[in-house]
Formats: sequence, C-alpha cells, structure tokens
Amino acid sequence: MPSSPHSTVLVAGSANLDFVVRAEHIPLPGETVLGHDFRTFPGGKGANQAVACARAGGVATRMLVALGDDAYARPLEDSLRAAGVALEIVRVAQPTGTAFICVSSDAQNAITVAPGANAALAPQHLPALEGVACLLLQLETPIDSVTAYARAAHAAGIPVALNAAPARELPQDLLAALDLLIVNEGELAAISGIDGDVGAALATLATPVVVVTLGARGACLRERGRFHLQPGFAVEAVDTTGAGDTFCGVFVAARAQGRDAATALRRACAAAAIACTRVGAQASIPTQAEVEAFAHSAPAPAADLVAALARYCGIPE
Repeated sequence: MPSSPHSTVLVAGSANLDFVVRAEHIPLPGETVLGHDFRTFPGGKGANQAVACARAGGVATRMLVALGDDAYARPLEDSLRAAGVALEIVRVAQPTGTAFICVSSDAQNAITVAPGANAALAPQHLPALEGVACLLLQLETPIDSVTAYARAAHAAGIPVALNAAPARELPQDLLAALDLLIVNEGELAAISGIDGDVGAALATLATPVVVVTLGARGACLRERGRFHLQPGFAVEAVDTTGAGDTFCGVFVAARAQGRDAATALRRACAAAAIACTRVGAQASIPTQAEVEAFAHSAPAPAADLVAALARYCGIPE
C-alpha cells in the first residue's frame, strides 16, 4: 500500500480518557489490590494510533472521532491537536469514552473500556476521502460503521488498514475490503480459528498484507506469500499500554510514505519498544526523530534470533 510521502492517513476510531492505577500485580477475580499511583492519560486505540501516525510516523494525519460535550473530551482534543492531528469531531450526547487500566510492576496491564461516545460513530459520519493515502481502523467503534468505512474507502481505491483489536470474529465483507490487517496472536486466533500456530493461521487469510505483533519477541509480516521477520528490541519495559497502537500508527505511516515492508516493520518495532519504556498511552509515543535514531543505532537482528522467530511462528526461515 505504498503512496506519496505527502499523502494523508485518515484514522476513524475511538478516543478514551484513561484512568490508570499502578499496582504490584493485576487483581484476580474478587481480589482487592492496593495501588501506589494514579494518573489520567489521553488514550483510546484510534486516538493513540492517530498520535503515533503524526508524531512518530511523521505523516499528515486526520481523525474522525466521536466525543461527548464534557470535561473528559478536552484533554483528548488537546493531545491530538498537540501531536498535529487534524480533527473531525462528531459531538454527541453520550459521555466521552473512558478506560480503566491497572498496570502491574512487571509492566503488564488489564484494561476495561466504557465506550460512551465512541458507540455513536455511525456510517454516515465518514468524511470526504480526497487526498487520503490510507484509512486506518480499529474495533472500539461499532462494527457496522467500521465495515461501512472500509467498504467506502475500498470502493474509492483507497488502501484500508485494520487493527483488529479488541479481538473478535470479523464479517467477511470487512475482511474482503482490507489491504492491511494488523493483529496480535490472540486476535489472529479469533479471526482464523487457529490458536498456537501463527503460520497456519496466516494461511487462512486472504488479506494482501498481514502483520502479527508478538510482544517482546517482535513481529511477523506476510505480504503476498513472502515473509518478513523483525525480532523485538531489548528494552527495560515499565508500561506496555499503547505499545501496540504505537506500532500500528508508525507502520501505517511508513507504508503511506512509500517505505518497503521490512523498513516499516523495523520502524514500528522500534517505536513500540521506546513506548514500553514510558508511562501512559499517548504520553509514551516517541517523536519521529527518536524512532529514527533508535532504529539506526540498534544493530541488525542476528541470524539466530531471526531463525528462532521463524520457528516460533512456524514459517520458513
């Protein structure tokens, strides 16, 4: 899905104000855990990915988003605009979306989302697509709207990228409209029906480009039968919230700028690694200069790491 370096990515998706508590561990069912820090951060998969496109990816970015007329909307608008994202806001009577996040001392997280205004984003809200190099979607807004947006962009000849998160089965008419699908292992299993075998699951999908994020292991990309592997960068993680969204935004931005698959994959993994070393979702997203410096200074992946990643995915080395 390469395009012009000066083209725009349109993100249509969610925005939530994140209420984040840090604790020694994530509570088990019925358990109360005493936290030791609380902060609010701008978040939501769509908004995070829009910020990543603009700030870390360095591409012109627009966002279609539904927000309430309340105090929670202001920090979300401010964060997006500060990153250079042009907003197309649908103002609704519902409260702005929120997310409640517990982050453990080993940087893992558990997230509960109250969609609020995000649920009001409707098919008729899609703006004009002139000048759009790629449409980027997620699944925190109604699936009927996501499908309608994808089909409209596909019919207009505009590449469509979907981060299929949160995990769920996807309608075939949505899958048929995609040029790029980005998933983690759980999301890949939900779509393909195959768990524990990345290679076999990828074989069931007809989408031209599929990227599977593998956490600290790195990422695997299949583009029309050819595989690219990027082992993860070693960092001291403090919070993984938003790392996947950072990956998605930077990868889509790189492709919209015409970068090849391997380069886009490396930049996206580098940006996600940096994000893991910082607290918060949008607050953790690096700048384009930071991504470029990190990617250029890190050594090329060792052959044994690439081979190990191929074996883990069950694909040819």
